[in-house]
Amino acid sequence: MSLTGSETRVPWKSLATPNSPPATAGHPRKESRRGMFASLRVRNYRLFFSGQVVSNIGTWMQRIAQDWLVFTLSGFDPVALGIAVALQFTPTLLLSLWAGVLADRIDKRKLLVAIQTGTLLQAAALGVLDVLGIVTLWQVYLLCFVLGTLSALEVPTRQSFVAEMVGRDQVANAVALNSSVFNMARIVGPAIAGFAITVVGTGWLFLGNALSTLAVLAGLLLMRPEELFRGPAVARAKGQLREGLRYVRGRPDLVTVMVLVFFVSTFGITFFTSLAIVAGNVFETRADGYGLLSTLLAVGTFTGALLAARRGTRGRPRVRLLLGSAIALGALEIGTALMPTYLAFGLALVPLGFATITFLNTANALVQTSVSPDMRGRVMGLYVLVLIGGNPVGGPMTGWLADLFGGRSPFYIGGAVSVVAAVVCALILARRSRDRVSPVTGPLAERVRLG
Repeated sequence: MSLTGSETRVPWKSLATPNSPPATAGHPRKESRRGMFASLRVRNYRLFFSGQVVSNIGTWMQRIAQDWLVFTLSGFDPVALGIAVALQFTPTLLLSLWAGVLADRIDKRKLLVAIQTGTLLQAAALGVLDVLGIVTLWQVYLLCFVLGTLSALEVPTRQSFVAEMVGRDQVANAVALNSSVFNMARIVGPAIAGFAITVVGTGWLFLGNALSTLAVLAGLLLMRPEELFRGPAVARAKGQLREGLRYVRGRPDLVTVMVLVFFVSTFGITFFTSLAIVAGNVFETRADGYGLLSTLLAVGTFTGALLAARRGTRGRPRVRLLLGSAIALGALEIGTALMPTYLAFGLALVPLGFATITFLNTANALVQTSVSPDMRGRVMGLYVLVLIGGNPVGGPMTGWLADLFGGRSPFYIGGAVSVVAAVVCALILARRSRDRVSPVTGPLAERVRLG
């Protein structure tokens, strides 16, 4: 379908219509039900959610183990850790837009099954090499790149699949519940990993993650495809990627949100790299100290995700919340860097985590609920690109800043960039909302004016 400028400015109700399957497909329209766990009433999403509970714990165990393995193999070199992060996220630059096109064309559930199978094999390979004691730094780098390639395909597909499982009315709630699972795993996974590394080493954690992936595969295979809220099929055709980019370009509201997400995620949300550097080089702790810092950050993000799940049943997210949480994230990041002791630094991570997940959940829900269903995969591919695609820059940059200016510097600089980006985007949106002939229209723009 060709999207002209007028078609990108359809009112909210016309966007909502095609997302809900017709009564003839066995999906009569249902009234939105409230409650923090409203989306779990949907069987397919409940299966998906259950698999994520198990798998995300394994994912975070592997993430902590991988960072620590790179750190130790390189002689505690922060630049080496930055390189590993860059290799893991570089494929996003190359593949996420194409993955969004793929997600719009084919069965998302089947695509996720194939990707998760590859993820299981990657974790198993890294675990076997490590347990046998033959792992080298270049092998870890290679497998980081493999995992990054799979993630580049998986994230846009999974993000756009959420709406198919629960329907448009429950998207914000389901996104928040996904975050709550992810961040609950950030509490449990690092805590387990930090102590397990000192007892059994990193290799068994990779193998544990491989086993945990079976839970996701089981949930996907047990779903009932006829109960999915699928949008209209998008036939294979030339120029579909360019069509998706034109769609976003014709929505200045979406462009502004994605610009903000890019700057905050690239320069502000660098905790995955910077926490290991702070733990090892500033406070001189070992793996358990790094795991505890990650857990304290996750306490804040988990709390924020639960509150977001409650907000997700009360109405669509507002741009004001997105901007406010970005400013709070930057200010709290600067404040955290000022903490003089390990304990004070760790406690300051709790509110920082709360602001971080509030920003990320709000941005995700704003984008998902503001796009046409037949464009959701491509738009989410672009969203993932701006969210994760800056990591090949942010990872090495974090290591370089820490090496040059000290381990706290990524927090100072990242916080300042986040505040400035949020203020600039707020001024741009305010100026457009005051202009009655502004091209900013559609549901997101209405929330700018009303929110």
